[in-house]
Amino acid sequence: MNYSHKTAQWGLNSAKPSSKWRAASGVGNARLIAGLFLLDIACIALSFLAAGELYGTVGVTHNTGWILIAGIVIPIYLVSASNLHAYSVDALENRFLSITRSVRAFLTALCIVILVAFVLKTSAQFSRLTLGFGAGLSVLSLAVGRYGFAHFLRRSRGMAIHSTVLICDAGQQVPEGDFSVLMAADFDLDPDKHDPLMYDRLSKALGSADRVVVACRPERRIAWASALKGANIQSEMLIPELAELAPLGVARHGPMPTVIVSTGPLDLLDRVIKRGFDVAVAGSALVLLSPLFLVVAALIKLDSDGPVFFKQVRIGRGNKMFSMLKFRSMRVETLDGAGDRSTSRDDDRITKVGAFIRRTSIDELPQLINVLRGEMSIVGPRPHALGSRAADKLFWEVDQRYWHRHSAKPGLTGLAQVRGYRGATFHEDDLTNRLQADLEYLDHWTIWRDIQIVLMTFRVLLHRNAF
Repeated sequence: MNYSHKTAQWGLNSAKPSSKWRAASGVGNARLIAGLFLLDIACIALSFLAAGELYGTVGVTHNTGWILIAGIVIPIYLVSASNLHAYSVDALENRFLSITRSVRAFLTALCIVILVAFVLKTSAQFSRLTLGFGAGLSVLSLAVGRYGFAHFLRRSRGMAIHSTVLICDAGQQVPEGDFSVLMAADFDLDPDKHDPLMYDRLSKALGSADRVVVACRPERRIAWASALKGANIQSEMLIPELAELAPLGVARHGPMPTVIVSTGPLDLLDRVIKRGFDVAVAGSALVLLSPLFLVVAALIKLDSDGPVFFKQVRIGRGNKMFSMLKFRSMRVETLDGAGDRSTSRDDDRITKVGAFIRRTSIDELPQLINVLRGEMSIVGPRPHALGSRAADKLFWEVDQRYWHRHSAKPGLTGLAQVRGYRGATFHEDDLTNRLQADLEYLDHWTIWRDIQIVLMTFRVLLHRNAF
């Protein structure tokens, strides 16, 4: 829809996009954050008090050691929580984000206290029972307290915490989403009028808003940016043409701003954790499965002439190609190095031993060597051959997002596989279903999800599409 009509006072429109349109004021947000601040202090103090009382029940009377521990932990926690933005407006709105940040801040504070006590050789002054039990109770009480705080806030206030104002130039389309206030940019709110009265009106119109979004014509963006830079509020420009780029943020190269369109899905610490998991699992599996490797290798050699392993070029991380290993399951003269022809049920190229190892997924086990080489991961999007097709189209011709899945190492197994998306790709949906699962995996990676996928893989080793 177009929003072009003027309003009585400075273009302020009282239209309410949803029933929860009213926003907390800046003062209200400050009070909420102060309440959360005090709640955290109470949770930690009461947790160590309870731990001290427990310590007293096992033979120590009038124990006050918990006061010393809480008195040291709480200030460090508050600094750490502030650095992790545990008291931001985002934390007020998102209960799980709030819990995660507060628990991380507490564990950081706890580690600092333990490290300092160890270095200064004062750890003997702390009761291990009080410290350990108090720490456990603190984590639990912080999680429960913050969850309850957010839940109470939502139910009692029935409003958005953020106050977002949308300023619309005449004739501009109102974007989707909830806005606290819609404002029409008319003669009284004209960014091209650089005079104190206009800036005063703009300041009063924005009031206690936390964020302002401007929808205007391209030629007016510089004027609006200039008008809002001194407004002491987070100001954003709606630029519809950026939608296709799907930017992740803004950076700088020298004096020039740049738009970030991609990053790796994992940061350095996550990559270290994932690599450690890969090496541990692949190394252990190769040792345990070495007798099976020898038996399968012997059976392949007895069944048909040719090498034990089949090497095929696949697309890996960063779109870099590598040679993926499999136990050879086809006769040498019918091997398809480019992957132009998908394997079908009762495929005449497959040997007798090959049919068995493909049906049981044993043919994939040599990829454990690729994992140790660093070319693959235990869990990730499955690597595809260069000539792979779906409905007679190359995979990347079916969906341009196909290349996005290569931002991480390919996996021996993956989310698509445990959901049953495997085998030949006769239809476009056969690819798009896998692609959607791969992108979901990359967006929500955790090491615990990798472990879950590995465990779920055992359920689909024998699959109707494994041929």
